[in-house]
Amino acid sequence: MDAIPPGSWLGLLGGGQLGRMFCMAAQSLGYKVCVLDPGHDSPAGAVADYHIAADYVDEAALTELGLCCRAATTEFENVPAAALEFLARHCSVSPDAASVAIAQDRIAEKRFITASGIGVAPHRVIEREDDLRALDAQLFPAILKSARMGYDGKGQVPVETADAAHAAWHAMGRMPCVLEKKLALRLEVSVVACRTKDGSAVTFPLSENAHRGGILATSIAPARVDEVIAKRARDAALTLASRMNYVGVFCVEFFVLSDDSLLVNEIAPRPHNSGHYTIDACVTSQYEQQARVMANLPLGDTSQMMPSVMLNILGDQWFAGSTSGEATHEPDWLSVLAVPGAKLHLYGKREARRGRKMGHVTCVAPTLSEALARAQRVAGALSIAPAT
Repeated sequence: MDAIPPGSWLGLLGGGQLGRMFCMAAQSLGYKVCVLDPGHDSPAGAVADYHIAADYVDEAALTELGLCCRAATTEFENVPAAALEFLARHCSVSPDAASVAIAQDRIAEKRFITASGIGVAPHRVIEREDDLRALDAQLFPAILKSARMGYDGKGQVPVETADAAHAAWHAMGRMPCVLEKKLALRLEVSVVACRTKDGSAVTFPLSENAHRGGILATSIAPARVDEVIAKRARDAALTLASRMNYVGVFCVEFFVLSDDSLLVNEIAPRPHNSGHYTIDACVTSQYEQQARVMANLPLGDTSQMMPSVMLNILGDQWFAGSTSGEATHEPDWLSVLAVPGAKLHLYGKREARRGRKMGHVTCVAPTLSEALARAQRVAGALSIAPAT
């Protein structure tokens, strides 16, 4: 495929904040972006050059997008694979429907990772009543995870016993699930990688991640792991991409155990929250890489120029001190921006809701200790827990 020159149209399925940051990166390279998303005030739709407000499986809308754009991608993994297959009749689509389908289903994902020779947490697939009988006691305590549509802690229920797992499965509507052993972790890390149609691939420095309530709270980059662990994680990510024949930007999340062994938690077939730091700390951001892959341009330099700490800003901050139960508090942006090296990114969402990602702050500094200190100041200004 020939390179798609600046001035051409690129398409995006999904209107969230990842799409917003993609739009800005693609536009900075000179591309025009068409977003297909059902929302009329979506973060990406607000900055796109053209917004098609329609459902992801609307064939007329998909045809319009495909005829307008030379290439298209997604900004979240739950776009129906059938929509990608249909869109591929009209333009280049990356990642393809087969790759996205693997990451859309935890059962298929676990099987694929295992078949690739890479470790995952001990687990049991729960698809029918019989699967809940004679569960190995060594699996508990565990987390029951829905096979589909789970993200940011949604569709996950901690269970301590087989009886609790049985009750939780029924409460979840007897849907296909994965019962996964809860492990004692030393830390969690992730790798954002990029792969082109000709198989060229690069990775960004590992990010060290902390979650609260199932939602990513902080990311420290580079992760505080030795090079042996970092290389194993990068190699595993690239192995999975190659076996999947993946094209685009993707993220692999890992558990690091106390003995330094690595297990894959999950694959995200798109740019990732833990890769936001690349906007301010790396030569090329994950979003620019996404545009480069789509347009068949050379991959950019993934070198990290400065250590960084990223803090997510949730809608909870707008409720701080509220006695009415309404979002009445505006966070102290002046104090945030007074911190040297603090880069504020707000997503343009009109309504603040508890648990909703409203923005992030990335703190960069010449040393990691300085970046952590700056992040502590930002966290204090926002009344959120700091990175440690």
